[in-house]
Amino acid sequence: MSAPGPTPAPIPAPAPGAPEEPDGPIRVLIADDQAMVREGFSVLLGAQPGIEVVGEALDGAQAAARAAELRPDVVLMDIRMPGTNGLEATRRITAAREEGGRPRVLILTTFDLDEYVYEALRAGASGFLLKDASARQLADAVRVVAAGEALLAPTVTRRLLAEFTRLGAPRAPRMDRIRDLTERETEVLALIAQGLSNGEIAAGLTVSEATVKTHVSRILVKLGLRDRTQAAVFAYEIGLITPGGRG
Repeated sequence: MSAPGPTPAPIPAPAPGAPEEPDGPIRVLIADDQAMVREGFSVLLGAQPGIEVVGEALDGAQAAARAAELRPDVVLMDIRMPGTNGLEATRRITAAREEGGRPRVLILTTFDLDEYVYEALRAGASGFLLKDASARQLADAVRVVAAGEALLAPTVTRRLLAEFTRLGAPRAPRMDRIRDLTERETEVLALIAQGLSNGEIAAGLTVSEATVKTHVSRILVKLGLRDRTQAAVFAYEIGLITPGGRG
């Protein structure tokens, strides 16, 4: 394994109705077309308490099939694989997963500006992790995603902004999409999309972190969104946030 890369910043936001923690060890499926990568991650995760590697897959089609068969809590998904890639596999897995939200997909990529990262988040991935992450970063990421939270790194936020600059954001915000939100909830949604953590939002609005968590939960419920990552994508898509990062 290579040297540790940038530390992803977990941004907690439990999905509505999702369990906080799976019963027993966190069951992980590793999908990567390179045997050495699969074996390396398997060894690293197998040495972590409370995590069990239950299977491997060498392409996206096998990953989707094995996810249905093994019912893991988390799928570590390489985004670039021959045949059925990780993006298509993520779509299949998230479309078929149970009401409880499992399995959740954690994207593995070599480059933080991978062209597929944005589409993977839209397809239902709960976050992404660079392949050169350390054993601790890897284990922490698996635990965060298994707990029903989103793993969103600052580089992903920048990637989202760049993607919307390229594609062109709506000329005017589509406020009809958020008519059920209060003014404060709309403000919190915009701050989420700018990559701020609950603590940072609380400090900026001069409220408690518990209050921010309540706002986030209500936003997800009202908009029918899965987690914080999906909320950020949604905010960009409706034009609440411009490519310059301002609401």
